[in-house]
Amino acid sequence: MGGGAANAAGLAAGYALDALFGDPRRGHPVAGFGQFAGALERRMYQPRRTSGAGFAALAIGVPVVLGGAAAVATRHRPLTRAALVAAATWTVLGGRTLRREATVMSQALRRADVPAARQRLGHLCGRDPAALDEPELARATVESVAENTSDAVVAPLVWGAVAGLPGLLGYRAANTLDAMVGHRSERYARFGTAAARLDDLLNLLPSRLTGLLTIVAAPLVRGDRTRAWRVWRRDRADHPSPNAGQCEAAMAGALGVRLGGRNVYFGRSEVRPFLGDGPRPEVRHIDRAARLSGAVGLAALGLAVAYAATSQPRRGTAGWLTRRLPRRAMPSGMERTSPEPIRVADQRARSAR
Repeated sequence: MGGGAANAAGLAAGYALDALFGDPRRGHPVAGFGQFAGALERRMYQPRRTSGAGFAALAIGVPVVLGGAAAVATRHRPLTRAALVAAATWTVLGGRTLRREATVMSQALRRADVPAARQRLGHLCGRDPAALDEPELARATVESVAENTSDAVVAPLVWGAVAGLPGLLGYRAANTLDAMVGHRSERYARFGTAAARLDDLLNLLPSRLTGLLTIVAAPLVRGDRTRAWRVWRRDRADHPSPNAGQCEAAMAGALGVRLGGRNVYFGRSEVRPFLGDGPRPEVRHIDRAARLSGAVGLAALGLAVAYAATSQPRRGTAGWLTRRLPRRAMPSGMERTSPEPIRVADQRARSAR
């Protein structure tokens, strides 16, 4: 089993662990990273973008280097590599926890227990729930499920498939850092810019893949694929985030609801354009959104495993051809070498600071 196959096996095993057990109850590594990043912030904070860029580079660079070192150390040990990738994948995924939180919200709203639902909303997003009624709580939940399907499931799988252990750890570090310092506030308006921009960059591809997979999977929750495609094409760029709109527009079209509107955060409010057509979300839409999120995660896993499993043979084929080229056909100075393989846990990270 080569490095690519080991990465593919680890991604599949880690996804299964997350689906079975969810986030680790104690000693979650993301919470540990949150403590490390919080301590680093206290030492490096200055209200300047350059300081924030240095902070982001160091905070994210440490897990990337550790992941790279582990990948190099296990390049001839595929079983160990698969085990490490499985553990890292389990750590960085949040699919089961996301769906469980959506279910808890749905159950509270079905009981008409609005106070309990308001109290639980903080596990999904950072909005101020004090004045939210049942329809607004349902909308916030559906929007959070849509966006976090990319952040907590699809994006980690994409970067794990592309870059193995460094990709898994680096993406989760960047996403967690964005949750900690990337939001708009007086303290982080400049210091958090680098973390926010990097998170946007890393999510450009995964968010669009999430939107497309949501459209493809829409019939599984009695959604209309044509309508989802139309709404996604029309509304995805209306969201202020370059990535969240991709996921939320596709979800709105798949469920036949209208998302967007006024969001109140602690200390500020935003009015966002409407995404989709139809009624505002209800409790039943939360359950459908959770099921659709699970289907999108499985589809993303299949793509990630297929990519990781076939990427190593492609490199191996290139190396095989190179080794068999006559020396005179090789460019001057080229050495002949054998190829080698190179929110929800975020909520715990923020609370650990």
